[in-house]
Amino acid sequence: MQPPSHQIEVVVPAGLEPLAQAELARLGQHVRLAPSSASGVVALRYSGALRGLLGLRAATSVYLVRAFAIPRPKALLGDEPFRAALALVETALQLHPPDTFRTLFLSAAGADSSVLTRLKTELAARLGLVLGEEDGDLLLRLRRSAGGTGWDLLVRLSPRPLATRAWRVCNLEGALNGPVAHAMAVLTTPTAQDVYLNLGCGSGTLLVERLLLGPTRRAIGCDTSTTALACTHANLAAAAMTERCEVTDWDARKLPLPDASVDVLTCDLPFGHLVGSHETNVALYPALLAEAARVARPGGRCVLLSHEVRMIERLLAAMPDWRLEQALRVDLGGLFPRIYVLHRV
Repeated sequence: MQPPSHQIEVVVPAGLEPLAQAELARLGQHVRLAPSSASGVVALRYSGALRGLLGLRAATSVYLVRAFAIPRPKALLGDEPFRAALALVETALQLHPPDTFRTLFLSAAGADSSVLTRLKTELAARLGLVLGEEDGDLLLRLRRSAGGTGWDLLVRLSPRPLATRAWRVCNLEGALNGPVAHAMAVLTTPTAQDVYLNLGCGSGTLLVERLLLGPTRRAIGCDTSTTALACTHANLAAAAMTERCEVTDWDARKLPLPDASVDVLTCDLPFGHLVGSHETNVALYPALLAEAARVARPGGRCVLLSHEVRMIERLLAAMPDWRLEQALRVDLGGLFPRIYVLHRV
């Protein structure tokens, strides 16, 4: 008997679709990628165990999708469509222990209309949930199908976005998005022999995401902020990673490391908005890039995230020590920084 095939949409930060597709490809023959009409969405047919999708690290959220050939949402209140919608929702609920979901929220145009209010109220009653004010544990989305021939119901497979890492017990303003940190770690092409250095480690997101990919010969995070270092320690402990790395108060512009001693560097550079300012970045960026070049071994890799696009590109053009391999534009909720992948010449 052939396993059931599900229509799935994986939501990712726009710009990281190829990395998400590569992660999905590692799930093997269960995945058949499909065309997607929207940026930040990877569509697919999936015939494996749905629980396997809950471990995706490049994803912000994963949705189970069903298309209903109906002219208007009101038809979902009919007996057969309602039972199909209920079964779709219960498929997601069955992936988790009882009582994981407590509230239901429906996102749709006209969600407060009488028809959709009745739909979500009846679904909640049948599922033993209460209606949520904003983003419920059980998140449903209703939209017109492509071509306007019907309506799609989408059910998020997890009670919270996958981007909400379980180990993040401490958060800082401007902290790096989990899927973006994962993408940056993947772009370093990690190996078990890496001496890895995370400059300005902040809340430790890049450190944790790199360590989740596998072992290192040595892993170091540094920051001059005592608040950031405390936050890093807390998140490393929650991720059970404390013993696998060092956390120091080094200044990224003057590292107590020998020349050519580091294989991989990463840094979420201050954007100059929530953290730092453009004026401080003018002095920080060239000093940090120069010091990173000093400690990087020939052929070493450096992956940076920055919103100071013109400044970074101007500095790199004048620095023969670094060769720009790739620049990815990423959508972070209205900000469009770049991930720069550099190699030490």
